[in-house]
Amino acid sequence: MSREKMKKFGFWSIVLLAINSIIGTGIFLSPAGVIKVAGTYTPLVYIAAAVFAGILAVVFASASKFTRKNGAAYAYTKAAFGPDLGYYIGITRFTAGAIAWGVMATAVVRTTLGIFGGAEAQTQSNITIGFIILMAVLLLIIFSGTFVTKIFSNASTIGKVGALVIAIVAGLVIFIKTGENHFHEVNLLKDASGEFLIQPMSMTVFVGALMSAFYAYTGFESVSSAATEMHEPEKNLPRAIPLAIGIIALIYVGVVSIAMMINPVAVMNSTEPVLLASAYSNPLVKNLILYGALISMFGINIAAAFSTPRIFEAMADEGQLPSFLRKRTKRGIPLYAFVVTASMAIIVPMAFRYDMRGIMVISSVSRFLQFIVVPIAVIIFYYNKAKEPILEAKRNFTTDVIMPIIAFVLSILLMAKFDWKGQFSLADGSLNYFAIVAMILGYIVLPLILYVPMKLGKFKNN
Repeated sequence: MSREKMKKFGFWSIVLLAINSIIGTGIFLSPAGVIKVAGTYTPLVYIAAAVFAGILAVVFASASKFTRKNGAAYAYTKAAFGPDLGYYIGITRFTAGAIAWGVMATAVVRTTLGIFGGAEAQTQSNITIGFIILMAVLLLIIFSGTFVTKIFSNASTIGKVGALVIAIVAGLVIFIKTGENHFHEVNLLKDASGEFLIQPMSMTVFVGALMSAFYAYTGFESVSSAATEMHEPEKNLPRAIPLAIGIIALIYVGVVSIAMMINPVAVMNSTEPVLLASAYSNPLVKNLILYGALISMFGINIAAAFSTPRIFEAMADEGQLPSFLRKRTKRGIPLYAFVVTASMAIIVPMAFRYDMRGIMVISSVSRFLQFIVVPIAVIIFYYNKAKEPILEAKRNFTTDVIMPIIAFVLSILLMAKFDWKGQFSLADGSLNYFAIVAMILGYIVLPLILYVPMKLGKFKNN
């Protein structure tokens, strides 16, 4: 194997990167949210969400076989629709990606402080210090080069998957030893007024739970952002991304089902930093899950730090952003693109005072845009109607036409069922004007500011 090939992500490293990009905080910190809505139907909801995510993942994988360029949705949109729509998807996706990185960094710092210092340790000053330390560590890893990043990414992925597998195995051992199944106890829980907490299952309730579970699978759309750092991405990405979704689905369904079998009430009523650990009384198992959650969150930050700056770099390569963003270090790291991304990932959460709910809505909108535009792009590639040259690839009517149509319809459903009012509201029900202003700045003002010089060709020769 050549030295250059060793530096790049091979097939299994891409699978691990995809898993690392998807498994982050959700399955460790918030399974109770889905259980409270779906009750005993929770495993079925996670299966349905996996099917939904799998369809979208196949569509993104299909798109990746038509181009080797960095940028994922940006590259696909620009090739299919031309520079204008490509520019908008790219700039909003970068903004959302940087902010999402900030959300994930906030989660790992908050959780770390919660585990080792309790709720009283989660002060803004402590979070800020932890935030800066985390970013410094990520900088050292990323700037060590793709090979070192690959090692850390693979190791963190194995660590987080290992912790979840241990949770499943430990739960099975507990079930076999005790013979007790508490799966249906969630349906008996009541709120303060004496009403049953779990609502009767209906299509509306199921769709709401499905939307909540679906976000635990997102992240696959960013995997191909650094396609040039991968070996034969046009061949490996279409195989790696769906495989990763399948593995994650088995893990998610397994760990949620086991937690509900052994102690669902503890998970739903827990105030611990890592809710999943509440289902286990054994200190060793509990600690393994706690540390696995930290590894998971650290790993997804590595994936974000690796992939997100490549969007800015890709846009600079295409003359749609200043050329200095293309500058790479001797180890092949996009220096200024990383600095800009990391700065936004730090500043935005600070501005929001680390209010994760306020920040996440900005990231969600970008996902909707991608999930609607990319399926159409794949159909355009299939019929060879792209605005820009694409790779010659083996076309398949099912994966390149039928599944994109299904993905498009499901994405519209997702957008229609999204809790827009709740996302733009504070805990007291009032409007979150800070989030609204940030949305306007990120999705209207910033794109317009950079669009004019881009159209005038100011970025192509500077």
